[in-house]
Amino acid sequence: MSHRPVRKAVFPVAGLGTRFLPATKAVPKEMLTIVDRPVIQLVVDEARAAGIEHFIFVTGRNKGVIEDHFDRQVELEQTLQARGKTVELAVLADLLPGPGCTSFTRQQEPLGLGHAVWCARELVGNEPFAVLLPDVVVKTRGPGCLAQLIAAYDASGGNVIAVEEVAPEDVHHYGIVAIGEASGAPPPPGGPGVRAWPVTDMVEKPRPEAAPSNLMIMGRYILQPEIFTILEGQGCGAGGEIQLTDAMRQLVSRQPFTAVQYAGQSFDCGNKVGFLAANAAFALARDDIGPAFRRELDRLLGGRGAPSA
Repeated sequence: MSHRPVRKAVFPVAGLGTRFLPATKAVPKEMLTIVDRPVIQLVVDEARAAGIEHFIFVTGRNKGVIEDHFDRQVELEQTLQARGKTVELAVLADLLPGPGCTSFTRQQEPLGLGHAVWCARELVGNEPFAVLLPDVVVKTRGPGCLAQLIAAYDASGGNVIAVEEVAPEDVHHYGIVAIGEASGAPPPPGGPGVRAWPVTDMVEKPRPEAAPSNLMIMGRYILQPEIFTILEGQGCGAGGEIQLTDAMRQLVSRQPFTAVQYAGQSFDCGNKVGFLAANAAFALARDDIGPAFRRELDRLLGGRGAPSA
């Protein structure tokens, strides 16, 4: 089956990060680090590994440092070169998308995720595109989360969203999907643990007793450009914001949607516990600091030398 390739990705990075004040008073929440990489860098790395060619950032006030991060810093490079720090130079070079591969547009008002995506319409144009929420980082052993979604898109076309199971009592925090029989959607490649279903409906933050499933939309999407027309005339939904889930729900009646339960683990870096858990998971997985960090965790959790409460 032939489909237009997914070349562009949208990163909504206009949020204020109020849950991380005072750290985010002057530093965007997307620039808080998981070990030694900003959260937004990890999300962009995932998109690059999936074959994305054009990176579109929907920003707001005080987010200029994100643009600077994805640009060269000539003075720093010259200093590292003069000091013979070739490893650090190579790391910096590897962080950057190619020239002309990044675009930045403004969301002047905090009107919700749907509005942020709509703000990217002129840069996306009339082609399918990915959306990656920068609050969510995903750790996988094989292909990244977006790569798994693109594999599903190559098999089925239409629209594809990543989902994962949550406790039934927690569904009111998320967008939730209703699904059909698993046999109705071609299973995507991606390794053990990947499952797919056709989406029949979705709802933003339902009451637990009204939720159609416990599969929540976790922050990775492949969408067709017709979503922009829906968002253009959409009113506010849950929380007084323009919800992307509401627009997708309208599109479900016109185009196929596939929900992919990807293989991997997500971390919600929009809250403090998720952010700290992500730091621990990524640190433990590294060869250079993992063993030493594990020993420190064992010491703290075992109470040997742990500070008193």
